[in-house]
Amino acid sequence: MKWTIRLLKRHGITRIGLFFDYDKTLIAQARRFQDARWSSALRCWHIPDTTANRLLVGLPEYTGKSVLSRIDLVNQPILGQFVDQIKLMGYSPRTLVTYRNEFAAFLFHIKDKPASTCTETDVRDYLLHCITELGASEALIHSRINALKFYFEKVLRKPRFFVEIPRPKKPFKLPKVLSQEEVRNLFAATTNLKHNTILKLCYGMGLRVSEVVNLKIADIDSDSMRVLVACAKGKKDRYVNLPQSMLEQLRDYYRQFRPVEYLFESPAGGRYSARSAQQVFKNSLQKIGCRKKVGIHSLRHSFATHLLEQGTDIRFIQELLGHANIQTTLLYTAVSSRELRKIVSPLDKL
Repeated sequence: MKWTIRLLKRHGITRIGLFFDYDKTLIAQARRFQDARWSSALRCWHIPDTTANRLLVGLPEYTGKSVLSRIDLVNQPILGQFVDQIKLMGYSPRTLVTYRNEFAAFLFHIKDKPASTCTETDVRDYLLHCITELGASEALIHSRINALKFYFEKVLRKPRFFVEIPRPKKPFKLPKVLSQEEVRNLFAATTNLKHNTILKLCYGMGLRVSEVVNLKIADIDSDSMRVLVACAKGKKDRYVNLPQSMLEQLRDYYRQFRPVEYLFESPAGGRYSARSAQQVFKNSLQKIGCRKKVGIHSLRHSFATHLLEQGTDIRFIQELLGHANIQTTLLYTAVSSRELRKIVSPLDKL
């Protein structure tokens, strides 16, 4: 098989990436894997990181949840201590799973050597192994460093352990946004009331998809026209403004669907899933024939970019988005540079 193998991080889960130039035979082979998916953003096929798939593509090492049962007995209590420390410090369940799986991969790699005796050289050698032999992406290496850093700094209390261990440089990527016309077309193509309301709240309040599906009926304050985004990223609450144009639609939605606790609930009851909301966006994007390689998070990016183009102060946008660091919000200035786009190329003057 003439493809290049790389370990990838997709929505917090490790996957095996299959990179190759367009080839009908290789595409057919990739599709034979169970749960094989195409990533337009990465331009590759990716498959679950399982024992069977690793054997088929020639990867020598286990990672993720599959490695937990293969850790040497000497390091199993260390993994338990690591997980307990994460819980005591109140990290999110998603962070706990990610850190646990990445640390487990390291414990599997060092076999019967106690992790508490590992040196800086041992960690360097492991990271080089991930880069050179496993072809791990920059994002995956950062994830593994974060887990190891937590163990050595928070569990073993060695605050300077990682001072001399460099991180790989991340590629600089700008937020992907939709134009206002594309957003209008997207909403017009989404005729289902629930689906339309989900997408409009993502854009109209600049919410992450996880924040939208976690909204509760009690979080909506129609008197003050504010919405409480509770326990968002970083376990921080914030208030956002409810668009005036959404008030009547929300009332119509409530009368028709009668949610019990969460604003958006599945037909079987309980919270509507983030994956379902992402699929709603994907289906609507296909309906309008938009060729941009974007996900539902682009509505949040578009919200910030369009506010900036309207002249909204960057500090207010930071607060509405819930960014802890203004530098994150400043990325949108590179996308919405109106004056820069007015510059005429000398080619057009010839």
